[in-house]
Amino acid sequence: MNSQAIRSSQLERIDISSLPKRLDNQILLIFGLLAIIGLIMVTSASIGVADAQLSDPFYYGKRQFLRLLLGILLMWVAYRIPTRIWKNNGMILMLSSLFLLALVLVPGVGHTVNGSTRWLDLIIFTVQVSEIAKLFLIIYLSGYLIRRCEEMQSGLMGFVKPMIILAMASGLLLLEPDFGAAAVLLMTGLGMIFLGGVQFKQFIVFVIGTLSIMVLLVLASPYRMARVTSFLDPWADPFSSGFQLTQSLIAIGSGGIYGTGLGGSIQKLFYLPEAHTDFLFAIYSEEFGLIGAVFLILIYAWFVLRCFQIGKTALNKSKPFGAYLVYGVGLLVSIQALINMGVNMGALPTKGLTLPLISYGGNSILIMS
Repeated sequence: MNSQAIRSSQLERIDISSLPKRLDNQILLIFGLLAIIGLIMVTSASIGVADAQLSDPFYYGKRQFLRLLLGILLMWVAYRIPTRIWKNNGMILMLSSLFLLALVLVPGVGHTVNGSTRWLDLIIFTVQVSEIAKLFLIIYLSGYLIRRCEEMQSGLMGFVKPMIILAMASGLLLLEPDFGAAAVLLMTGLGMIFLGGVQFKQFIVFVIGTLSIMVLLVLASPYRMARVTSFLDPWADPFSSGFQLTQSLIAIGSGGIYGTGLGGSIQKLFYLPEAHTDFLFAIYSEEFGLIGAVFLILIYAWFVLRCFQIGKTALNKSKPFGAYLVYGVGLLVSIQALINMGVNMGALPTKGLTLPLISYGGNSILIMS
């Protein structure tokens, strides 16, 4: 047998689906733009707080940079793992996410910050379990939509089964409480199921039912009800329940069309709480104005559009798992970004969600990368 025949025989035995695929240049460019904007804005928004509290004005900026480097490393590792491994272990990842969400609620295990128990304290660092759960459940659903495709499109049980998983995960998140993460997870899951071809009538009925339950949960909780009422009229109590939102609106309004310039924000100087985390978009809008805000929104829109283009290409090449996976990631990032910006602009109640790849937050940066 000649050398050419030997090489051909060897290639036939290689599982082509297990080989790493080429990285998409547009996604890399978008990631780079968001990461650079985030690094600059975290440094700018936190410089006063970091200097006053830690005597190091660049403390949060340096930590953001290190987390970005670690996120890039994890992104490369995930890229090198064959797709079939993610696909075959979706059930294990899903069960792991439910276990972690339950574990964080165990007294003495979960770490509580500002009244919410969302973190596992691992001595060296803390882990926000909801960020891991979002990714793991997307991987699980991507595999489920392939395995149960016919059942999803023809019967009720194919739709109910993944919704039970989503309901369990969302319920555990509500117990933390983390209403924002529960909403993002549920909407991302519903979006993936819709793209999977579920019957439209069943989907609409479940969406209406889910919205009704969410409204009841808000009405039944004084904590959530206070957030909703302060969101509807933050100026009614601008120094208490509506303080954060009013300061955010002042920041956005102060930016005007062109902004005050990088570093020129006033609201970040101890007026707006969480300026470098949940409300970074407000500081960004103050410093870069309406033009900068529209530019950032267009970057996220570009990311979502590119994800759906990649997903469509994957489906055309008979790679449904990869397609649903990229659909899920696109939905996750876009929904969370939309909610975060909506909260900053007073269009939605305060949720406690970060702006993907922009806001300061170790777990969010690592998982989103």
